Amino acid sequence: MNKQKWKTYALWILGTEAVGALSGFLSRSGTKSFQETVTQPPLSPPMWLFPVAWGILYGLMGISAARIYMAPQSDDRRKGLNLYIAQLIINFFWSLIFFNAQAFGFAFIWLLILWALVLGMILSFRKTDKLAGNLQIPYLLWLTYAAYLSFGVWFLNR
Repeated sequence: MNKQKWKTYALWILGTEAVGALSGFLSRSGTKSFQETVTQPPLSPPMWLFPVAWGILYGLMGISAARIYMAPQSDDRRKGLNLYIAQLIINFFWSLIFFNAQAFGFAFIWLLILWALVLGMILSFRKTDKLAGNLQIPYLLWLTYAAYLSFGVWFLNR
């Protein structure tokens, strides 16, 4: 792989990881309060798993976005990158809504919007680069699990 491709991958991965890290940093006090006061549903993982899982998922997102960015210009490429940016913005704010505001019902609806954006992104990515789309399947599965957890927290803490 040439030096320019490595730089492109590095920029997309680091940029995506930075968005996740900033969201985590801004929601850290809410996360601590959440751990101490909120009833969680069955099958809730230990809190240490979340940054590990998200670190991996953000890395995969960055790899996929870099692959799409380096693909030849097309409407599918443009649409895929637009969906990527949109889902990343929605993803960023979810932690703030869920942990800091503890608006669990709104956060669940916000997560459903994120889930739909990620599904659209996967379908769009696959039209440009099948591997880029497939690398997002773990993200969609994690969001499905997160939707269960989010709904469970909302239901148990109304």
